[in-house]
Amino acid sequence: MTPRIRVLMLVDLLEPRSGGGERFAVGLAAHLPRDRFEVALCATRAVEPPWDRTLRESGVPHFALGRRATADVVPLARLARTLRRQRVDVLHAHMFGSNVWGTIVGRAARVPVVVAHEQTWDYQGRPLRRLLDGRLIGRHADAFVAVSTADRDRMVAIERVPAGKVHVELNAYVPRTGPRQPARLREELGLDGSAPLVGTAAILRPQKGLEVLLAAFARLRDRQAHLVIAGDGERRAALERRADELEIAGRTHFLGLRDDVDGILADVDVAAMSSDFEGTPLFAFECMAARTPLVATAVGGLPDMLEHGRSAILVPPRDAAALADGIDALLADPARRATLATAAAERLPRHRIDAVAERFGALYRDLLARR
Repeated sequence: MTPRIRVLMLVDLLEPRSGGGERFAVGLAAHLPRDRFEVALCATRAVEPPWDRTLRESGVPHFALGRRATADVVPLARLARTLRRQRVDVLHAHMFGSNVWGTIVGRAARVPVVVAHEQTWDYQGRPLRRLLDGRLIGRHADAFVAVSTADRDRMVAIERVPAGKVHVELNAYVPRTGPRQPARLREELGLDGSAPLVGTAAILRPQKGLEVLLAAFARLRDRQAHLVIAGDGERRAALERRADELEIAGRTHFLGLRDDVDGILADVDVAAMSSDFEGTPLFAFECMAARTPLVATAVGGLPDMLEHGRSAILVPPRDAAALADGIDALLADPARRATLATAAAERLPRHRIDAVAERFGALYRDLLARR
Protein backbone atom coordinates (compact mmCIF):
# COMPACT_ATOMS: atom_id res chain seq x y z
CA MET A 1 0.00 0.00 0.00
CA THR A 2 1.40 3.40 -0.99
CA PRO A 3 1.95 5.57 2.09
CA ARG A 4 -0.09 8.72 2.31
CA ILE A 5 1.58 12.02 1.45
CA ARG A 6 1.95 14.16 4.58
CA VAL A 7 0.81 17.76 3.94
CA LEU A 8 0.94 20.70 6.35
CA MET A 9 -1.05 23.83 5.47
CA LEU A 10 0.46 27.03 6.86
CA VAL A 11 -1.51 30.23 7.46
CA ASP A 12 -0.93 33.30 9.58
CA LEU A 13 -4.17 33.76 11.53
CA LEU A 14 -7.67 32.32 11.52
CA GLU A 15 -10.14 34.72 13.15
CA PRO A 16 -13.75 35.82 12.58
CA ARG A 17 -12.83 38.43 9.96
CA SER A 18 -10.49 36.18 7.98
CA GLY A 19 -11.13 36.39 4.25
CA GLY A 20 -11.31 34.15 1.24
CA GLY A 21 -7.64 33.12 1.29
CA GLU A 22 -7.91 31.61 4.75
CA ARG A 23 -11.24 30.01 3.90
CA PHE A 24 -9.69 28.42 0.84
CA ALA A 25 -6.75 27.04 2.85
CA VAL A 26 -9.12 25.42 5.35
CA GLY A 27 -11.32 24.09 2.55
CA LEU A 28 -8.35 22.56 0.75
CA ALA A 29 -7.12 20.94 3.95
CA ALA A 30 -10.56 19.45 4.51
CA HIS A 31 -11.03 18.13 0.96
CA LEU A 32 -7.72 16.54 0.03
CA PRO A 33 -8.60 12.83 -0.31
CA ARG A 34 -7.85 11.09 3.00
CA ASP A 35 -6.90 7.83 1.33
CA ARG A 36 -3.91 9.57 -0.31
CA PHE A 37 -3.08 12.50 1.96
CA GLU A 38 -2.50 12.99 5.67
CA VAL A 39 -3.28 16.67 6.26
CA ALA A 40 -2.85 19.08 9.17
CA LEU A 41 -2.95 22.86 9.51
CA CYS A 42 -0.69 25.26 11.40
CA ALA A 43 -1.47 28.92 12.12
CA THR A 44 1.61 30.91 13.05
CA ARG A 45 -0.50 33.18 15.28
CA ALA A 46 -3.84 31.71 16.39
CA VAL A 47 -6.88 29.64 15.43
CA GLU A 48 -9.95 31.43 16.78
CA PRO A 49 -13.65 30.58 16.61
CA PRO A 50 -15.38 29.63 14.41
CA TRP A 51 -12.38 28.14 12.60
CA ASP A 52 -11.44 25.78 15.43
CA ARG A 53 -14.88 24.20 15.21
CA THR A 54 -14.76 24.06 11.41
CA LEU A 55 -11.43 22.26 11.49
CA ARG A 56 -12.60 19.80 14.15
CA GLU A 57 -15.77 19.02 12.21
CA SER A 58 -13.69 18.51 9.06
CA GLY A 59 -11.32 16.14 10.86
CA VAL A 60 -8.26 18.34 10.22
CA PRO A 61 -5.71 18.34 13.09
CA HIS A 62 -4.48 21.85 13.78
CA PHE A 63 -2.21 23.82 16.08
CA ALA A 64 -1.07 27.42 16.54
CA LEU A 65 2.40 28.79 17.24
CA GLY A 66 1.20 31.85 19.14
CA ARG A 67 3.34 34.46 17.38
CA ARG A 68 2.43 37.97 18.54
CA ALA A 69 4.28 40.21 16.07
CA THR A 70 6.14 40.13 12.77
CA ALA A 71 9.49 40.05 14.56
CA ASP A 72 8.40 37.26 16.91
CA VAL A 73 10.32 34.44 15.27
CA VAL A 74 11.12 32.20 18.26
CA PRO A 75 7.84 30.20 17.92
CA LEU A 76 8.88 29.25 14.40
CA ALA A 77 11.37 26.83 15.95
CA ARG A 78 8.38 24.70 16.94
CA LEU A 79 7.29 24.66 13.30
CA ALA A 80 10.73 23.44 12.23
CA ARG A 81 10.67 20.68 14.86
CA THR A 82 7.19 19.59 13.77
CA LEU A 83 8.20 19.44 10.11
CA ARG A 84 11.20 17.25 10.93
CA ARG A 85 9.54 15.06 13.57
CA GLN A 86 6.44 14.35 11.46
CA ARG A 87 8.49 14.03 8.28
CA VAL A 88 6.19 16.33 6.36
CA ASP A 89 6.38 15.81 2.60
CA VAL A 90 4.67 19.03 1.46
CA LEU A 91 4.51 22.36 3.25
CA HIS A 92 1.81 24.47 1.56
CA ALA A 93 1.94 28.10 2.72
CA HIS A 94 -0.87 30.57 2.07
CA MET A 95 -0.41 34.34 1.63
CA PHE A 96 2.59 36.59 1.96
CA GLY A 97 3.70 36.27 5.58
CA SER A 98 3.30 32.50 5.64
CA ASN A 99 4.94 32.26 2.22
CA VAL A 100 8.04 34.00 3.57
CA TRP A 101 8.34 31.99 6.78
CA GLY A 102 7.19 28.77 5.15
CA THR A 103 9.92 29.03 2.53
CA ILE A 104 12.64 29.83 5.07
CA VAL A 105 11.62 27.26 7.70
CA GLY A 106 10.60 24.63 5.17
CA ARG A 107 13.97 24.75 3.47
CA ALA A 108 15.85 24.80 6.80
CA ALA A 109 13.87 21.73 7.93
CA ARG A 110 14.59 19.99 4.61
CA VAL A 111 10.95 19.53 3.67
CA PRO A 112 10.97 17.85 0.24
CA VAL A 113 8.38 20.20 -1.33
CA VAL A 114 7.47 23.77 -0.38
CA VAL A 115 4.50 25.40 -2.11
CA ALA A 116 3.80 29.13 -1.74
CA HIS A 117 0.31 30.40 -2.54
CA GLU A 118 -0.31 34.08 -3.32
CA GLN A 119 -3.83 35.48 -2.87
CA THR A 120 -3.04 38.74 -4.74
CA TRP A 121 -2.10 42.30 -3.90
CA ASP A 122 -1.96 45.48 -5.96
CA TYR A 123 1.71 45.03 -6.99
CA GLN A 124 2.40 48.73 -6.41
CA GLY A 125 5.10 50.16 -4.16
CA ARG A 126 6.37 47.94 -1.34
CA PRO A 127 9.80 47.16 -2.84
CA LEU A 128 10.67 44.82 0.03
CA ARG A 129 7.66 42.66 -0.72
CA ARG A 130 8.54 42.51 -4.41
CA LEU A 131 12.09 41.55 -3.47
CA LEU A 132 10.98 38.79 -1.08
CA ASP A 133 8.46 37.41 -3.57
CA GLY A 134 10.96 37.34 -6.41
CA ARG A 135 14.27 36.56 -4.78
CA LEU A 136 13.27 34.49 -1.74
CA ILE A 137 9.94 32.77 -2.37
CA GLY A 138 10.18 32.64 -6.15
CA ARG A 139 13.68 31.16 -6.08
CA HIS A 140 13.43 28.74 -3.17
CA ALA A 141 9.84 27.45 -3.16
CA ASP A 142 9.18 24.55 -5.51
CA ALA A 143 5.99 26.17 -6.82
CA PHE A 144 4.44 29.60 -6.49
CA VAL A 145 0.66 29.47 -7.02
CA ALA A 146 -1.14 32.44 -8.59
CA VAL A 147 -4.92 32.64 -8.33
CA SER A 148 -5.48 34.35 -11.69
CA THR A 149 -3.73 34.75 -15.01
CA ALA A 150 -3.42 38.47 -14.25
CA ASP A 151 -1.55 37.70 -11.02
CA ARG A 152 0.72 35.26 -12.84
CA ASP A 153 1.64 37.91 -15.38
CA ARG A 154 2.41 40.50 -12.70
CA MET A 155 4.41 38.04 -10.60
CA VAL A 156 6.63 37.30 -13.57
CA ALA A 157 6.86 40.82 -15.04
CA ILE A 158 7.01 42.94 -11.88
CA GLU A 159 8.47 40.64 -9.23
CA ARG A 160 10.70 38.61 -11.56
CA VAL A 161 9.41 35.29 -10.24
CA PRO A 162 10.73 32.55 -12.57
CA ALA A 163 7.91 31.75 -14.98
CA GLY A 164 8.48 28.02 -14.63
CA LYS A 165 7.72 28.20 -10.92
CA VAL A 166 4.31 29.86 -11.31
CA HIS A 167 1.21 27.67 -11.41
CA VAL A 168 -2.19 29.26 -12.04
CA GLU A 169 -5.02 27.73 -10.04
CA LEU A 170 -8.10 29.75 -9.26
CA ASN A 171 -9.53 29.45 -5.78
CA ALA A 172 -12.47 27.15 -5.22
CA TYR A 173 -16.10 27.21 -4.30
CA VAL A 174 -16.19 25.97 -0.72
CA PRO A 175 -19.81 25.35 0.34
CA ARG A 176 -20.64 26.61 3.79
CA THR A 177 -21.32 23.80 6.26
CA GLY A 178 -24.27 23.22 8.55
CA PRO A 179 -28.02 23.66 8.10
CA ARG A 180 -29.11 26.85 6.38
CA GLN A 181 -32.26 28.85 7.03
CA PRO A 182 -33.61 31.29 4.43
CA ALA A 183 -32.32 34.78 5.13
CA ARG A 184 -35.73 36.47 4.58
CA LEU A 185 -33.94 39.78 4.15
CA ARG A 186 -36.98 41.83 3.21
CA GLU A 187 -38.78 40.64 6.32
CA GLU A 188 -35.68 41.24 8.46
CA LEU A 189 -35.30 44.79 7.14
CA GLY A 190 -39.01 45.62 7.19
CA LEU A 191 -39.23 46.01 3.41
CA ASP A 192 -42.06 45.38 1.02
CA GLY A 193 -41.90 41.91 -0.48
CA SER A 194 -41.40 43.33 -3.96
CA ALA A 195 -38.57 45.76 -3.10
CA PRO A 196 -35.61 45.23 -5.48
CA LEU A 197 -32.46 44.16 -3.61
CA VAL A 198 -28.82 44.64 -4.61
CA GLY A 199 -26.30 42.86 -2.40
CA THR A 200 -22.66 42.21 -1.68
CA ALA A 201 -20.55 40.52 1.00
CA ALA A 202 -16.98 41.51 1.79
CA ILE A 203 -14.46 42.41 4.44
CA LEU A 204 -14.87 46.19 4.55
CA ARG A 205 -11.34 47.23 3.59
CA PRO A 206 -10.02 49.68 0.98
CA GLN A 207 -9.33 47.01 -1.66
CA LYS A 208 -13.07 46.32 -2.01
CA GLY A 209 -13.82 49.81 -3.38
CA LEU A 210 -17.19 49.90 -1.64
CA GLU A 211 -17.39 53.68 -1.88
CA VAL A 212 -17.67 53.11 -5.64
CA LEU A 213 -20.57 50.71 -5.09
CA LEU A 214 -22.29 53.33 -2.92
CA ALA A 215 -21.79 55.95 -5.65
CA ALA A 216 -23.18 53.53 -8.23
CA PHE A 217 -26.18 52.72 -6.08
CA ALA A 218 -26.91 56.44 -5.68
CA ARG A 219 -27.12 56.71 -9.49
CA LEU A 220 -29.64 53.88 -9.99
CA ARG A 221 -32.80 54.75 -11.85
CA ASP A 222 -34.88 52.49 -9.60
CA ARG A 223 -35.31 54.55 -6.43
CA GLN A 224 -37.23 51.72 -4.75
CA ALA A 225 -34.12 49.50 -4.71
CA HIS A 226 -32.26 48.74 -1.48
CA LEU A 227 -28.58 47.84 -1.03
CA VAL A 228 -27.42 45.25 1.52
CA ILE A 229 -23.76 44.96 2.52
CA ALA A 230 -22.77 41.93 4.59
CA GLY A 231 -19.43 42.09 6.38
CA ASP A 232 -17.42 44.27 8.70
CA GLY A 233 -14.02 45.92 8.77
CA GLU A 234 -11.99 49.07 9.06
CA ARG A 235 -13.99 51.01 6.46
CA ARG A 236 -17.45 50.52 7.94
CA ALA A 237 -17.80 53.88 9.71
CA ALA A 238 -16.48 55.80 6.68
CA LEU A 239 -18.85 53.92 4.37
CA GLU A 240 -21.82 54.62 6.61
CA ARG A 241 -20.93 58.32 6.54
CA ARG A 242 -20.60 58.21 2.75
CA ALA A 243 -24.03 56.60 2.40
CA ASP A 244 -25.45 59.44 4.48
CA GLU A 245 -23.68 62.06 2.31
CA LEU A 246 -25.11 60.45 -0.84
CA GLU A 247 -28.59 60.49 0.73
CA ILE A 248 -28.99 56.74 0.38
CA ALA A 249 -28.57 55.79 4.05
CA GLY A 250 -32.27 54.94 4.33
CA ARG A 251 -31.92 52.40 1.50
CA THR A 252 -28.48 51.05 2.44
CA HIS A 253 -28.24 48.32 5.05
CA PHE A 254 -24.97 47.30 6.71
CA LEU A 255 -25.65 43.79 7.98
CA GLY A 256 -22.36 43.18 9.80
CA LEU A 257 -20.65 39.80 9.81
CA ARG A 258 -22.96 37.06 8.56
CA ASP A 259 -22.58 33.32 8.15
CA ASP A 260 -25.62 33.03 5.87
CA VAL A 261 -24.23 34.63 2.71
CA ASP A 262 -25.77 31.88 0.60
CA GLY A 263 -29.18 32.70 2.09
CA ILE A 264 -28.64 36.41 1.50
CA LEU A 265 -27.75 35.75 -2.14
CA ALA A 266 -30.90 33.69 -2.57
CA ASP A 267 -32.89 36.79 -1.58
CA VAL A 268 -31.15 39.52 -3.60
CA ASP A 269 -31.99 40.25 -7.22
CA VAL A 270 -28.51 41.39 -8.29
CA ALA A 271 -25.13 40.87 -6.63
CA ALA A 272 -22.36 43.43 -7.04
CA MET A 273 -18.59 43.67 -6.55
CA SER A 274 -16.62 46.92 -6.83
CA SER A 275 -13.10 45.78 -5.97
CA ASP A 276 -9.98 47.63 -7.12
CA PHE A 277 -8.14 44.31 -7.30
CA GLU A 278 -8.88 40.69 -6.50
CA GLY A 279 -7.36 37.26 -6.68
CA THR A 280 -10.19 34.79 -7.10
CA PRO A 281 -13.07 36.13 -5.02
CA LEU A 282 -15.00 33.38 -3.30
CA PHE A 283 -18.04 35.66 -3.26
CA ALA A 284 -18.27 35.28 -7.04
CA PHE A 285 -18.38 31.49 -6.66
CA GLU A 286 -21.17 31.86 -4.10
CA CYS A 287 -23.11 33.96 -6.60
CA MET A 288 -22.63 31.26 -9.23
CA ALA A 289 -23.84 28.57 -6.81
CA ALA A 290 -26.86 30.63 -5.71
CA ARG A 291 -27.75 31.49 -9.32
CA THR A 292 -27.61 35.19 -8.47
CA PRO A 293 -26.50 37.37 -11.40
CA LEU A 294 -23.34 39.36 -10.75
CA VAL A 295 -22.15 42.81 -11.84
CA ALA A 296 -18.46 43.16 -10.97
CA THR A 297 -15.26 44.95 -11.81
CA ALA A 298 -13.13 43.10 -14.37
CA VAL A 299 -10.16 42.56 -12.06
CA GLY A 300 -8.00 39.63 -11.00
CA GLY A 301 -9.52 36.23 -11.61
CA LEU A 302 -13.02 37.45 -12.45
CA PRO A 303 -12.42 37.41 -16.23
CA ASP A 304 -11.01 33.87 -15.78
CA MET A 305 -14.18 32.79 -13.98
CA LEU A 306 -16.90 34.60 -15.88
CA GLU A 307 -17.49 35.88 -19.40
CA HIS A 308 -18.77 39.41 -19.85
CA GLY A 309 -22.23 39.52 -21.34
CA ARG A 310 -22.74 35.75 -21.13
CA SER A 311 -22.34 34.77 -17.48
CA ALA A 312 -21.87 38.16 -15.76
CA ILE A 313 -21.54 41.86 -16.43
CA LEU A 314 -17.93 43.00 -15.98
CA VAL A 315 -17.05 46.68 -15.83
CA PRO A 316 -13.86 48.74 -15.39
CA PRO A 317 -12.74 49.39 -11.79
CA ARG A 318 -13.51 52.78 -10.25
CA ASP A 319 -16.27 53.42 -12.80
CA ALA A 320 -19.41 54.08 -10.76
CA ALA A 321 -21.43 54.97 -13.87
CA ALA A 322 -20.65 51.67 -15.60
CA LEU A 323 -21.37 49.73 -12.41
CA ALA A 324 -24.72 51.53 -12.05
CA ASP A 325 -25.61 50.89 -15.69
CA GLY A 326 -24.96 47.18 -15.28
CA ILE A 327 -27.06 46.93 -12.11
CA ASP A 328 -29.86 49.02 -13.66
CA ALA A 329 -29.92 46.80 -16.75
CA LEU A 330 -30.36 43.63 -14.69
CA LEU A 331 -32.90 45.07 -12.25
CA ALA A 332 -35.04 45.99 -15.26
CA ASP A 333 -34.75 42.61 -17.02
CA PRO A 334 -35.62 39.45 -15.02
CA ALA A 335 -35.16 37.22 -18.07
CA ARG A 336 -31.60 38.43 -18.59
CA ARG A 337 -30.88 37.94 -14.89
CA ALA A 338 -31.94 34.31 -15.20
CA THR A 339 -29.91 33.75 -18.37
CA LEU A 340 -26.69 35.14 -16.87
CA ALA A 341 -27.17 33.25 -13.61
CA THR A 342 -27.75 29.93 -15.39
CA ALA A 343 -24.67 30.37 -17.58
CA ALA A 344 -22.57 31.23 -14.52
CA ALA A 345 -23.81 28.16 -12.64
CA GLU A 346 -22.79 25.95 -15.56
CA ARG A 347 -19.19 27.15 -15.18
CA LEU A 348 -19.00 26.24 -11.49
CA PRO A 349 -18.28 22.46 -11.43
CA ARG A 350 -14.57 22.72 -12.35
CA HIS A 351 -14.14 25.26 -9.54
CA ARG A 352 -15.70 23.17 -6.79
CA ILE A 353 -13.32 22.40 -3.94
CA ASP A 354 -13.27 18.64 -4.61
CA ALA A 355 -12.10 19.20 -8.19
CA VAL A 356 -9.52 21.81 -7.12
CA ALA A 357 -8.24 19.53 -4.34
CA GLU A 358 -7.65 16.77 -6.91
CA ARG A 359 -5.57 19.18 -9.02
CA PHE A 360 -3.50 20.22 -6.02
CA GLY A 361 -2.97 16.57 -5.15
CA ALA A 362 -1.63 16.01 -8.66
CA LEU A 363 0.68 19.03 -8.27
CA TYR A 364 2.05 17.67 -4.97
CA ARG A 365 2.73 14.29 -6.52
CA ASP A 366 4.43 15.82 -9.54
CA LEU A 367 6.67 18.04 -7.41
CA LEU A 368 7.61 15.12 -5.13
CA ALA A 369 8.46 13.00 -8.15
CA ARG A 370 10.78 15.74 -9.43
CA ARG A 371 12.54 15.94 -6.07
